[in-house]
Amino acid sequence: MLKRIGLFLLTNILVIVTVSIILSFVMPMLGINPKGVTGLAIMCGVFGMVGAFISLAISRWIAKKAYSIQIIQNNDQNYELRELYQMVARLSKQAGLPAVPEVGVYESAEPNAFATGPSKSRSLVAFSSGLLNSMGKKEVEAVAAHEISHIDNGDMVTMTLLTGIVNALVMFLSRIIANIIDNFIKGDDEEGGLGFFAYIIVVNLLQTFFMILATIPLAAFSRQREYRADGGAAKLTSASSMSDALKSLAKAAEIPTQQDSFAIAKISSNRKVSLWSTHPSIEDRIAKLLKM
Repeated sequence: MLKRIGLFLLTNILVIVTVSIILSFVMPMLGINPKGVTGLAIMCGVFGMVGAFISLAISRWIAKKAYSIQIIQNNDQNYELRELYQMVARLSKQAGLPAVPEVGVYESAEPNAFATGPSKSRSLVAFSSGLLNSMGKKEVEAVAAHEISHIDNGDMVTMTLLTGIVNALVMFLSRIIANIIDNFIKGDDEEGGLGFFAYIIVVNLLQTFFMILATIPLAAFSRQREYRADGGAAKLTSASSMSDALKSLAKAAEIPTQQDSFAIAKISSNRKVSLWSTHPSIEDRIAKLLKM
């Protein structure tokens, strides 16, 4: 867990430093005042969008490092792992993907799997040892089809785009409101105001508040993409196989789900369903599958 947190923090620090250096040179060259509304909007837009897409671009590398993922190949000496790769390759071809995703396994008692990557031709599908050890072949195939459907639907890119827009809006609104508060409490002689440290605190409080609100539509979209991926898995395999896989995940509900930067990408979450849930309840997912 500490390794994942460290990688997450390092990634964000590198993004902030890189974007800050670029903006410090580009905006003055274009004659844009970084303290004006236009400059602030550009700065927030760049930080929000560039940061989100840099994270997406290196998502495979981060996932491999964070989870110590073992990448498997078609010629792997382990028959079961070779069979897993061939399963993913067959489903990828069936789904019409331009390339077979990288296939990996990682050690975790939590039965789960996730897909990540910047494009359909540069993606990764990873399975936990807990999932492989607790499910039958048809159920694992359905889970693989679910993750491949995420890739085929372009869910990683869409989620990144939405996250970037949300980040930019949250940053912009927080600073605009903080500036309004600062100007309101200033005297006619421009004395007083929030001051540097109080301004930073107000901005961070506002960002936290707006991000809590903004997470609601993001979570709603995430739940819908889970339904779509379940439907895609049902078409690639069968509705009963996907339903059985979800039932197996429900049985493992007592195993704590690790919450990290890839939690939203996993096939299931044990968190209580709410407006902020990234996954629908397994019962609702199974009910939708049965209607198929």
